[in-house]
Amino acid sequence: MDVVAFCRQSRVLVVAGKGGVGKTTITAALAKMASTNGLQVLVVELEGKSGVTTAFGREGSLDYDERVLNSLSADAAVRARRITPDDALVEYLADHGMKRISKRLVSSGALDVVATAIPGIRDILVLGKVKQLERDDPADLILVDAPATGHAMTFLSSAKGLLDAARSGPVRAQAADVVDLLSDPKRCQVALVTLPEEMPVNEVIETAYQLEDRIGITLGPVIVNGCLPEQRLLDTDPKEAAAQAGVEVDDDLADALRKAGSFRSHRHRLQTEQRERLAQDLPLPQLQAPFLFSAQIGLEELGRLGNDLAAGVRTLGDVPLEGPRP
Repeated sequence: MDVVAFCRQSRVLVVAGKGGVGKTTITAALAKMASTNGLQVLVVELEGKSGVTTAFGREGSLDYDERVLNSLSADAAVRARRITPDDALVEYLADHGMKRISKRLVSSGALDVVATAIPGIRDILVLGKVKQLERDDPADLILVDAPATGHAMTFLSSAKGLLDAARSGPVRAQAADVVDLLSDPKRCQVALVTLPEEMPVNEVIETAYQLEDRIGITLGPVIVNGCLPEQRLLDTDPKEAAAQAGVEVDDDLADALRKAGSFRSHRHRLQTEQRERLAQDLPLPQLQAPFLFSAQIGLEELGRLGNDLAAGVRTLGDVPLEGPRP
């Protein structure tokens, strides 16, 4: 599949996954991949983290006013912003002629009272802003760095719950608009991120079916992060191999090399088993992101991740992506 066609399958791509699987890094890598291929990207961050800005070599966290993180040209750039319920409420009320009231509501802490009285209203405020961006922002692709899967399920299902509970009024209208967004695969899809390990794979499988059954949202490929490359095993003992290369290796180093090779082989075998189990239990296409042997993600690492994701996209068939059920 062409990378540009892949990125344009849906206006909004929600990136979700268990905490610790590299969801924010993958969000940044997808943004890098899309912009490298000539697209304009808007990243929406919801939790106040600095992972996206750091990956693009920028300092500080995002706020409500958007920042340009990377710009290759006027048409190929990555912009980013953070959306909070308070900011979304202020803007919503200001747009409806109640700017002074909105500021008092937030500064007095009354939003917390409203949130308690109307469960899910915070998520609706944020998703309503995402819906507005989907409609009005010029970006070719809007990437939403969602909360970790536990909160993400509540976050994405809140609109449907409010739609069932509210019979009329602006809250119901907003919820209906959000449900329309989430249920239209040309407007919104979810990309789940996991690691090739048992617990994250279990969670991503469960999450995928819950998203389909409870929300009816379309799922894109599962992104398996932290994959070790194929390993070519030596036929000879490390000490013998070193001798053949004219290098002296003492017994301690040779033993350490044997143990390292054994550990790497074991990890790669487990990785293969988990990816095969994931493919069997969740029949969605998989994209693979490599394990990076670096302490911090910067532009160089981000470029490699983006290139690997793009290579994986090109292997996908040119067919519409479907939900997890065969």
